[in-house]
Amino acid sequence: MANKKKSTGKKAVKTAKKVAKKNPTAFIIILIVLIVAIGAGFAAYYFLVLRNQGGVIPSSSESSSGEVVSSSESGHDHSSSEPSSESEPSSSEESSELESSSESSSNEESSDSESSHKHSESESIVSGAMSINFLELGNYHTGDSVFIKAGDTDILIDAGSIKSSSTTIKNFIDQYCTDGKLEYVIATHAHQDHIAGFVGSNAAPGIFKTYKIGTLIDFALTNSTSALYSDYCSLRESKLESGDIEHHFTAKECVEETGDAKKEYTLAEGITMTILDQRYYYENSSDENNYSVCTLFTQGSNHYLFTGDLEKEGEESLVEKNTLPHVQLFKAGHHGSKTSNTDKLLSVITPEVVCVCCCAGNDEYTKAVDNQFPTQQTIDNVAKYTDQIFVTTVTTDGHTGYESMNGNITFYCATGTAYTVTGSNNSTILKETEWFKHNRTWPTGGK
Repeated sequence: MANKKKSTGKKAVKTAKKVAKKNPTAFIIILIVLIVAIGAGFAAYYFLVLRNQGGVIPSSSESSSGEVVSSSESGHDHSSSEPSSESEPSSSEESSELESSSESSSNEESSDSESSHKHSESESIVSGAMSINFLELGNYHTGDSVFIKAGDTDILIDAGSIKSSSTTIKNFIDQYCTDGKLEYVIATHAHQDHIAGFVGSNAAPGIFKTYKIGTLIDFALTNSTSALYSDYCSLRESKLESGDIEHHFTAKECVEETGDAKKEYTLAEGITMTILDQRYYYENSSDENNYSVCTLFTQGSNHYLFTGDLEKEGEESLVEKNTLPHVQLFKAGHHGSKTSNTDKLLSVITPEVVCVCCCAGNDEYTKAVDNQFPTQQTIDNVAKYTDQIFVTTVTTDGHTGYESMNGNITFYCATGTAYTVTGSNNSTILKETEWFKHNRTWPTGGK
């Protein structure tokens, strides 16, 4: 059999020589075609078989599991289907890099741990935009209500200022919440200007009657014996029993992660809500404001802080019990009161933007002009860090007259980095408003 193959090979060589002598041009063309065909076949075999066996990443449109990953989720530009130099290494390449960079990595578990650490140090992945809206409440009464849209998740913090405010709040929410459900609701403390809208009235049904609620988080302690608070509790229990409120936890239960309560909730990919710790979840205070639930939202590398009406002592404990970051956004404590917004807190969080929910210059709580919200003391304290201060509403006569200052204030961030602040009336910062020029002064050395 071997001799037959040899004989066949010799015949083929003789035939090739004859063709070469008879028509050298044709022979060269045939030879080139054969070389190209053999080369193409080898290249195809390498890319289709050998290359995938070597652990090369799939194209950018697929993850290693075959799951489609969009460019916005991965944080890279996937305009080309070829793996780029910016692409993450495959799992096998990443594991070998980790083992070579750390002599202490002696098994697969330690390699996975280091891999996770490397991922956490890279750019955060954010799949949803955040829109944080500080609402006007349809009257001259100062109060808080903040509606937050995080990806597809709806969050409401407080529902002041009076029962009829529920209609104004609902009209705003319904522009963005299309399924009739708020995934998270936070009631910071038991004062009217924060919970009246949850209760509402026959003429203006409250938030508890209007929406289904996924998780309600409220204050652990209170001194309140008011009829409003009693109505709040009755409605809350009724809605829990009917299933319209699915879960109810206090801030203390969240911090301690009692039962199904969590300290941190994931709202969307790269967006979290953390219930911060403070001493007045556990200890009585003579000031109801100190019972306020405090929350920190994190979106990518940005942080947004909400402290309700927390007073000086509460702010001190907030700093002591938590590692607070620099924040892009801070909702001014207690509507811009002089008893909140202390330098103990501000010097740690160094805010970039401060939003104040109040009717500026209204004498509802005091006749002393400097102490009307937002107070001169708060402005002096905040001015060390920023002049980006915005206020929802302003008095027109010092009493019951009111109009929009900035109006509904919207802090919007799509990516967890750059953001915008706009008012439904205007986007003028506080120190440039006519009300400020007549009633407050910007401190020397302020931003």
